[in-house]
Amino acid sequence: MRIPKSFQLNVVTKEGLFYRFLGFRQQDVSILSDFIQKGTGISPQEKQLSISGHNWGGVEIYGTRLCFNVGEKEAFEVSLADVSQAQMQGKTDVLEFHVDDTTAANEKGLLMDLSFHVPTSNAQFIGDEHRTSAQMLCQEILHRADGGSPSEAAVVTFEGIAILTPRGRYSVELHQSFLRLQGQANDFKIQYSSILRLFILPKSQNPHTFVVIALDLPIRKGQTLYPHIVIQFETEAIVERELGLSEQVLAEKYKDRLKGSYRDQIHVVFSNVLCGLSGAKVTRPSTFRSCQHGYAVKSALKAEDGLLYPLEKAFFFLPKPPTLILYEEIEYVLFERHGAGGVNISFQYFDLLVKLKNDQEHLFSNIQRIEYQNLFSFISDKHLKILNLGDGQRRNGGVTAVIESTDDDSVDPHLERIKNQACNEESDEEDEDFVADKDDSGSPSDDSEEEDFDASMSGGEKENSSKMEASISKPRVKRKLNSGSDEGSQNKKPKRKKEQKSGVDEGSKKKKAKRKKDPNAPKRAMVPFMYFSKAERANIKNSNPQLTTTDIAKKLGERWQKMTAEERQPYLEQSRADKERYEQESAAYRGAAAQQGPGDGSEGRL
Repeated sequence: MRIPKSFQLNVVTKEGLFYRFLGFRQQDVSILSDFIQKGTGISPQEKQLSISGHNWGGVEIYGTRLCFNVGEKEAFEVSLADVSQAQMQGKTDVLEFHVDDTTAANEKGLLMDLSFHVPTSNAQFIGDEHRTSAQMLCQEILHRADGGSPSEAAVVTFEGIAILTPRGRYSVELHQSFLRLQGQANDFKIQYSSILRLFILPKSQNPHTFVVIALDLPIRKGQTLYPHIVIQFETEAIVERELGLSEQVLAEKYKDRLKGSYRDQIHVVFSNVLCGLSGAKVTRPSTFRSCQHGYAVKSALKAEDGLLYPLEKAFFFLPKPPTLILYEEIEYVLFERHGAGGVNISFQYFDLLVKLKNDQEHLFSNIQRIEYQNLFSFISDKHLKILNLGDGQRRNGGVTAVIESTDDDSVDPHLERIKNQACNEESDEEDEDFVADKDDSGSPSDDSEEEDFDASMSGGEKENSSKMEASISKPRVKRKLNSGSDEGSQNKKPKRKKEQKSGVDEGSKKKKAKRKKDPNAPKRAMVPFMYFSKAERANIKNSNPQLTTTDIAKKLGERWQKMTAEERQPYLEQSRADKERYEQESAAYRGAAAQQGPGDGSEGRL
C-alpha cells in the first residue's frame, strides 16, 4: 500500500497475527513482490489508500484488525487488541469504541473513540428479531478484542466497588495482563505495565480503607487525566475468592506470588491478588500518628476536605484531588496561622504551605492546632527545611509560638495590632466630636468657617484636608482636657450630645416609619454566593459538626474564592434567572401600584 512519502507492507500469518513494515521506496516494491512470490508462492496484493474524505463505506475484520473501506480503497484501520470498550447508543449506533486508556495518554494527538452508524439494511452484518445489525457488529468487535475474548477470562472479580477518582461504582476485573473497571457509564482498561505502585492507607476513625493505584501513564476521561485511581473499601468486610487459574499456571508463572484461594478483608485480598498479577510494590502508613492515633491529619486542599498522610518518602493528600508530593521535591515547608493576612483569625487551626523546587506551592489548610506538635516533629525528623525556624529567615513573626502554645487565651500579636488600630479609630472619633469653647485659643475654627472652606474644595482635596485638620486638632483638644476648663464648657458637651442623640433617634424613627416594606412586594434576587452557600452549608455542617456558624461562613467564603469560573457557572446561572424573575415581578408590581393610586406611603416601595 502506498502511504504518504513511502510504501507499507502488511503480513498476516495463519494464526491471525498481523505485522506491518513501513518506509519502503518505490523501487523496492517490485523486488519485494518477486521475492515473496518465489519464496512463499503467494502473490502480494496491492491496495490503495482512500484520500477522498468520505465517511461511509464497509467494515472488514481480519483477525484483530478492523478496516474501514471506501469502495475498494482503505480509509483507516484499528487494532482490536487495544479496544477497551464497545457499547450501543440507540439501535443503530456503536459508540465508545476506544483504545487502551493508558496508551500514550499524555499525547495530544490520540484517537479516543469512534462511532459507527450501521443501517438496518446492512447486508454484511445481518440482524434478526432480537438483534440489530449494529448489535451484531458490536458483538463481533467485543469477541475479537482482548477484553471480550474468552481466551483470557477474569482471574477474579469484585462487584460494586466504590471508586472516588474517577468517581463511580465499578465492577473490578483482574485479568492476567490487565485490569478492567466496568461502570454503568464508563469502562477503563489498564495494562499492568502502567501500574507503578499501590498505596494501602486506612482512614482515621472511619470504617474504610483507601487503596490507591498509581499509574505511569494516566487514564483519560473526556479531557481529564487521572494519574491515581482511588478505591475505597469497607475495612471490616470479609470476602472469600477462588482464582480462575489452574494449578499449573500458579506453579509455573505465579509461584510464591499467588495462592489458589483467599479469605480475608476485602482490601487485603484485592491488593494481594493485584500485586501478585502485576508485580507492583506496596506502600503502607508510616510511623506518623495523629492526636487521635490515626495515620493522617484532616486538612483541605483547593477547597476540598480530605486527609493528609505523612508517609516515609512523601506527603499524600486524599481523596480529591489525590496529590502525591515526594520529600525530595520539596524546597521548604511553612507553618501559617489559619486566616493569616486577613481579619478572621482562628486559633484552633493552622495551615501548612509546601513549596516545591519547581516553584509550585500546595497549601493544606484547616489543620487542627492539636496536630501541630506531632506534625512538626515528623517533618523535622525527615530533615525538611522549615522556613519559620530558618536562620534569619523567619516569616510571620510569632506564628510558631502561637501554634505551639496550648493556651487558648495566648496573645496573638497580629490580632492585638488589629484591636489597637480599632481602639485608636474610636478615640479619634471621640476627639472629633468634642467642640471646645470659643475662647480656647487652641480650638479649631468654628463650624461656619469649616463649612465655607470645605464647600470651596473638590472631593479629593476636601477629604485630605478634613483628615489633616483632624490630625492637627487632636493635640490641641488633648491639651485642653489636661489643663482643665470651666464648668460651663464641660456641661455644654453632654447636653449637646444628648440633644444630638435625641434628634438622631427621632429622625431614625421617622425614617423607619417611612420605610415600612409592603408584604406584597417581590422578593429581591439572591447573589451567586448565596446559592452556593445554600447548596454547601449542610455538607460542611455534616462533615464538620464541631464548627460554629462563623467558622462555617468563613469556610464557605474560602471555597468560593478558590472556585474557578467553570465551577461558579451553575450558581451564576441561578442568580441570573432569579434576577430576571425579580425584574419581571417588579415591573408587574409597579404597574399594579400605579393603577391603584397613592396610598399610605408604604405601597409601591421595594
